[in-house]
Amino acid sequence: MNDEQTDAGTSAPEATDPALEALRREANEHRERYLRTAAEMDNLRKRSAREVELARKFGAERLAQAILPVRDSLQAGLVAAEKAGQGPLLEGVRATVRLLDEAFSAAGIREVDPTGQLFDPNKHEALSLLPAANVPPNTVLEVVQKGYELNDRLLRAAKVIVARAADA
Repeated sequence: MNDEQTDAGTSAPEATDPALEALRREANEHRERYLRTAAEMDNLRKRSAREVELARKFGAERLAQAILPVRDSLQAGLVAAEKAGQGPLLEGVRATVRLLDEAFSAAGIREVDPTGQLFDPNKHEALSLLPAANVPPNTVLEVVQKGYELNDRLLRAAKVIVARAADA
């Protein structure tokens, strides 16, 4: 190869060369497509990680909602056995309730007992209003059925009786 061919082969092409411009546009399109795909993949990875975390955190929600009535029944059995004076039965039911409460705690299920707190419609279901002179209005007087939360998400609202202003 002589110097003229080398110089001619490496000289910069004209900026107006249509084939070169077309290749540049195509290269830019491919680069943009790559960047969009990379961003979409990153978003997908983050969204998947969030969904897995939520599934881990709240995956037991259906099971917990199915088991709550069982705990209520055991608690009612405790009250009935106490009234009937059934000592051994009482101890067996108490042990079962303790085991269930430990399982709830391990799964992140927490009891909501709002006695004496202000009524919160997001966590409580008012069954009735009773006049009460010794407590402020909208205070929970009695819990008819306890509520439960799973990792701070409400599973079941507490059913309560709420104080209203005493009639003058």
